[in-house]
Amino acid sequence: MQLLQSLCQIAAPSGHEAPLTEYLLHYVRQQQQQWRTRPTVLTGGEFQDCIILVFGKPRTAVFAHLDSIGFTVRYGRQLVRIGGPVVKTGYQLVGEDSLGKIDCTLVVHEETGALSYEYHREIERGTDLTFRCDFRETDSTVQSCYLDNRLGIWNALRLCETLEDGIVAFSCWEEHGGGSVAYLAKYIYDTYGVRQALISDITWVTEGVQPGQGVAISLRDSLIPRRSYVERIRRIAEASGVPFQLEVEGSGGSDAKELQHGAQPWDWCFVGAPEDNVHTPDEVVDKRDIDSMLALYRVLMREL
Repeated sequence: MQLLQSLCQIAAPSGHEAPLTEYLLHYVRQQQQQWRTRPTVLTGGEFQDCIILVFGKPRTAVFAHLDSIGFTVRYGRQLVRIGGPVVKTGYQLVGEDSLGKIDCTLVVHEETGALSYEYHREIERGTDLTFRCDFRETDSTVQSCYLDNRLGIWNALRLCETLEDGIVAFSCWEEHGGGSVAYLAKYIYDTYGVRQALISDITWVTEGVQPGQGVAISLRDSLIPRRSYVERIRRIAEASGVPFQLEVEGSGGSDAKELQHGAQPWDWCFVGAPEDNVHTPDEVVDKRDIDSMLALYRVLMREL
């Protein structure tokens, strides 16, 4: 969990993923010598702050988004949401502008719902603020801000240790409308002919998806994946013996939106651990679901 804690502590809201991109590139350079297969690393230039890791002869791509929710400083102490953070007066926010590091308090105005901050000075406009990280680990859970999607990234990095054939793509902007998966998907399809994907992201605890019962395989959210592909994944999961749950939702989305709306014939399935307290500083995930998520990804990347 030390790697997960390090990932959660890096501020990387949508549009400002570069610090996390640099961390991951350094991590890959350090760790790839110990991986079963050394990947080709594609980054920079046309990929902006995204990263593509290509292993062996890929058949399937894993997409994990780098960015998190957060806030942008506007004028007169106003804040604008990045993505869909849950807001509550008293949440601690951190950031940095040209005058130094910032540790301030979120204020939600009761009458209007407008957002602002309490701090001893005005923060420079355009500054990004994110939840202060308080990483808590017990025998059975991890709790922190930004487990969505630092846990999805953690899963993808751990997958890289044993991956022989496949692609791992780290995307940007997912929490605030997307935009990067479209060009990543086109490049991957045109260059490698890969057109099936797994979405390494975090879903919700609901009345039908409970903590500790295994990773969730999503049959649908606001979009509907091709049933024949999802059934293949379901059959592989059943044969593997890895604990899993089936998720059915009518809302929500992920990097899969750009795959389904794109011009290439991508198949996709969202496979991720469920978390509670979504989009707050106190997101919490059961360790059993983390274990089953990684175990199932390792099986799927071999079998698909």
